[in-house]
Amino acid sequence: MIHIRDYQASDAQVLRQLFFNTVRLVNTNDYTHTQIEAWAPSDYDEHVWAQHMQTLKPFIAEIDGKIVGYADLQSDGLIDHFFCHHQYQGCGVGKALMQHLLQKASEHKLKQLYSYVSITAKPFFQHFGFIQDKQQSVAIRGQELINFKMILTL
Repeated sequence: MIHIRDYQASDAQVLRQLFFNTVRLVNTNDYTHTQIEAWAPSDYDEHVWAQHMQTLKPFIAEIDGKIVGYADLQSDGLIDHFFCHHQYQGCGVGKALMQHLLQKASEHKLKQLYSYVSITAKPFFQHFGFIQDKQQSVAIRGQELINFKMILTL
């Protein structure tokens, strides 16, 4: 059973490891090794990460008390982070998180959701009705990565 809960400050480092492992192990078919290292570097500032998570206030997906994914929803409809644990891909974690975000969007009477998604995540977002607005190249630590602005009209 997947349980969705609110973020707690004590989650920050577990989320960093989940983010790191997901990018490093799941996105390897769509991005080069150098691009992945730029996206999820080994070196990072724990305080900067914790502050960013506190700002995002993501929703946490758990199975038997283990964090297996997280996603946020900002007041303007932006989904900034959406990551599922690399060992729980295809287990319904992403679906549960997306359904939670859609429920929150409805409660807040949002008219649209949008996200800048990786090549890897694009089919997942399309499955939930998001359409591609544009493809773009973003610079991260000296590397250019392709992503897509995806939009869902509610």
